Amino acid sequence: MIIDRREVDRVRLDRNGRPHGRQMPINRREAMRMSAAFVATLLNPFDRIRPAIRKGRLKQSVSRWPYNRLRLEDFARAVAEMGLTAIDLLREEEWPIVRRYGLICSMGYPAVGAEITRGLNDRANHDLIAKGFQQSIPVAAKMGVPNLIAFFGNRRNMSDAEAIENCVIGLNRIKKMAEDYGVTICIELLNSKVDHKDYQGDRTSFGVQVVKAVASPRVKLLYDIYHMQIMEGDIIRTIRENHQHIAHYHTGGVPGRHELDDTQELNWPAICRAIVETGFTGYLAHEFIPTRDPLTSLREAIALCDV
Repeated sequence: MIIDRREVDRVRLDRNGRPHGRQMPINRREAMRMSAAFVATLLNPFDRIRPAIRKGRLKQSVSRWPYNRLRLEDFARAVAEMGLTAIDLLREEEWPIVRRYGLICSMGYPAVGAEITRGLNDRANHDLIAKGFQQSIPVAAKMGVPNLIAFFGNRRNMSDAEAIENCVIGLNRIKKMAEDYGVTICIELLNSKVDHKDYQGDRTSFGVQVVKAVASPRVKLLYDIYHMQIMEGDIIRTIRENHQHIAHYHTGGVPGRHELDDTQELNWPAICRAIVETGFTGYLAHEFIPTRDPLTSLREAIALCDV
């Protein structure tokens, strides 16, 4: 706020807030203008956020971790005012916090065992993974959390055939509980070229083979568009051909995983229209790392994907 020196001279206050020194009379209009300017400086910036959702054919969410500099309470309030109904990638203790702002957690972490490098492809990890889901699935159902995340794990020289077999064995241990409680286990596809070296679930075809073999309506893929653009491209056709195996989407600009703007190569309105046309009823969650004002970047992404 720019302060006019003349305004300061009109009313001087001592340290206790009482006027002193030279004072000049001000009229009612000037008083109202000065009061409004003062109140504006006190308003939380989140109070001035406007909704970014207009059409709402595609439910949108946002991942928590790129906005960790903001308190969760402030972040939840901001995204609710933008028109979102959910926040992605929260832990159990955070689920009740966002509910106070009319939000749900659209993708939660299980209590234990959610490690990218040590996933379902190795049977040595199955007990811990099962424990995490067995503990968190009932809580997720109670808190309205529709999805819990899982990972395929790193290859460590394992063949795809063995990895797929192991993933199916591990998921078969927990799918019945997920079905009974109506919570979907979403295994995430990640790139192994840039961000997650040696990750085994780095192609859509690998994930689809696992999901088909498990054959449960509560075991699906988390299709991360950023990661799969790096590994495969051909995003729209892949979505159209495999949408029945996908329960959740993530966004991120390529290259760099930044804003969904003209610095990156993906056509987000076209991708989002393709998702809507499949009859998708889940969430598309923004998972890009903002390089500018984070809430402005998020608002722009929401508006862009509101097809």
